[in-house]
Amino acid sequence: MTTAAKPWDAALVRIWLDRRIAAARLDQAAADRRGYDCRDDYDQAAAEEWACRALNDAAWTDEQAAFAGRIKELIGRDSYQATGLYDDIRFERHVRAYLRKLAKMTKANEGFDKTLRHQ
Repeated sequence: MTTAAKPWDAALVRIWLDRRIAAARLDQAAADRRGYDCRDDYDQAAAEEWACRALNDAAWTDEQAAFAGRIKELIGRDSYQATGLYDDIRFERHVRAYLRKLAKMTKANEGFDKTLRHQ
């Protein structure tokens, strides 16, 4: 007894990415207000925003295979450029971890319906 896989919903994925970008901005602002001890939180939120921005394009989100291919391409990069970070190496590690999370979500086609700020 297997259930049919859900069809890819490009609009839902774009909404999810937009909401994750907004949540990452709020997380960056909160980490910035908390100060020196929360530098890693800031870099992690910046990595989430960077990854979602890199994927938030209709060319990538229209088809599941194209979205997965774009994620794979981004994971394969040597470096990720961003400004205002505390630690570039930590930022790159967070970007790759977040992209791997997105790759798993894309492969299973689940999790994009969870649009609350905290996940």
